Amino acid sequence: MAQTKILLDESEIPTHWYNIVADLPNPPAPPLGPDGKPVSPDALLAIFPEAIVMQEVSAERWIPIPDPVREALTMWRPSPLVRAHRLEAALGTPAKIYYKYEGVSPAGSHKPNSAVAQAYYNREAGIRRLSTETGAGQWGSSLALAGQMFGIDVRVYMVKISYEQKPFRRSMMETWGAEVLASPTNLTESGRQILAQDPNSPGSLGIAISEAVEEAASRKDTNYALGSVLNHVCLHQTVIGLEAKKQFEKIGEYPDMVFACCGGGSNFAGTAFPFLADKAAGRNVRLVAAEPTSCPTLTRGHYAYDFGDCVGLTPLMLMYTLGHDFVPPGIHAGGLRYHGDSPLVSQLVKEGLVEAVAVSQIPTFEAGVQFARSEGIIPAPESCHAIRACIDEALACKASGEPKTLFFNLSGHGHFDMAAYDRYFRGELEDYAYPEAAIHAALDRLPKVAAG
Repeated sequence: MAQTKILLDESEIPTHWYNIVADLPNPPAPPLGPDGKPVSPDALLAIFPEAIVMQEVSAERWIPIPDPVREALTMWRPSPLVRAHRLEAALGTPAKIYYKYEGVSPAGSHKPNSAVAQAYYNREAGIRRLSTETGAGQWGSSLALAGQMFGIDVRVYMVKISYEQKPFRRSMMETWGAEVLASPTNLTESGRQILAQDPNSPGSLGIAISEAVEEAASRKDTNYALGSVLNHVCLHQTVIGLEAKKQFEKIGEYPDMVFACCGGGSNFAGTAFPFLADKAAGRNVRLVAAEPTSCPTLTRGHYAYDFGDCVGLTPLMLMYTLGHDFVPPGIHAGGLRYHGDSPLVSQLVKEGLVEAVAVSQIPTFEAGVQFARSEGIIPAPESCHAIRACIDEALACKASGEPKTLFFNLSGHGHFDMAAYDRYFRGELEDYAYPEAAIHAALDRLPKVAAG
């Protein structure tokens, strides 16, 4: 069975990023300070370059991609769109299944789409050092790569459980010149505070963000770079959906449903936001964010103002949250273990324009293995969540006989996650639904700020 692969050439890489803010039915809620008042853009200049801050607050629909960034993207872009014929046959579904493969980047995931932009803007601002966090290691690897491309030193606070589970991600970062620390550390006040409470803390993205932000705020030579959640990161990732739309147009197709895994939200936003513009114009397309049941931010979280980090160093953002001191279990989809979600994605879920589903760990690996045996690519555990949701819809099409066109973003490969697959094959993985009582306890500790 021949593979259908829809390719673009380098001249078709988008020249502009798409900013969903221009087409939102309601304007985004502003970030707030501890006093409950909106934070001015100037306050963000302590840790971000001006160009990034301007993108963060922009309402312009199209923002030009600088030539040096676009040139860097040619290292792996445009990424292919592939018709999953073999998976369709294995499922016996009348649905057409397409996926866009972001694992072709040097770091093996979609994360460099924003990393190269952030490294470029910091270099242009005269910054030569960045601090950041990483969960599964995709973002840390990507920023390390981008740092090498633009002459910037990178320090990465890697969530401790992922630091231990994914040693070769750590090796990738170090190969590209980054310094990698297991978070929480004793090098920051944030880390020391967490270790005093729990010397054996597995860490979390919220904790690692606290450490990275604290370092950037305390050093004039250092800025902070974030791999997800914020508006400018979602913006940079829209190259995914923009390319996909162009590829579908080439073959005269259009998806009925779009799926992407969702942790902080950059992968889902980058895939779905360009299609959401069509939805706003009246096109019938469903957009589905897939998250783990062990970290069910969109499906069981509370829509409220909360900190983006664990100890409260960031502004308050209106988002779906499980509480900033939420520490999720050590599932292998480390990139999805975040207590909150992108304010933009959260707003769209709240307003009913985007759907969210939660899937358990074992079924996601089942889907990943089925996909690998059909299509040949071993997906990252994070990506398996989107695959699971897409397969479930394809099976529903089989039951109903409805021939939908389904599209998911394969956000990265799983070559550095084989220990997780080993545990799956040995029957050592467990499904974990986060206890309702624990969620309520964390939500009780939310900052007392009205959602408006």
